[in-house]
Amino acid sequence: MNEAILTMLQRRSTKSYRDTPVPEELLDKVLEAGLYAPTGRNNQDVICVAVTNKAIRDQLSKMNAAVLGVDSDPFYGAPCVIVVLAESTGTTWVEDGSLVLGNMMNAAQALNLGSCWIHRARQMFDSPEGKQLLKDWGLPETMRGVGNCILGYPAAEPTQKPRKEGRILKVK
Repeated sequence: MNEAILTMLQRRSTKSYRDTPVPEELLDKVLEAGLYAPTGRNNQDVICVAVTNKAIRDQLSKMNAAVLGVDSDPFYGAPCVIVVLAESTGTTWVEDGSLVLGNMMNAAQALNLGSCWIHRARQMFDSPEGKQLLKDWGLPETMRGVGNCILGYPAAEPTQKPRKEGRILKVK
């Protein structure tokens, strides 16, 4: 089977991570794959903020947990969080950011890293604390959160759940 297709078929969401840092060269490959995702009208208005600083990573985790209404770590202990932000003045910002997240998760699988899309980035970066982070990072307030891609080495192999039947319709 084609290697790219096999990677997509084998990718699973990882929800338990070792505390081993992601090597910089692997992180760079995942980020680069994200940058090659298609975007509406080729605007390329998506920004990826790779956070490996533990204090900032923990701040993001607390922000996400607050939106969710829990005290636990919604990032499942992953040592790296890639915040995907998009310029909200465009018409396809959600779709563009979503494609970036998908590319990065498939790249992570190809590099034997675990990943998972964590929601609530929009609420995180619409908050005053999130707006301050955008400012601290030198990004305009018009950037909106699309999602968080957590990244790291799996503590356990994710299980494969069966695919639901009847989700393809061919019209000839």
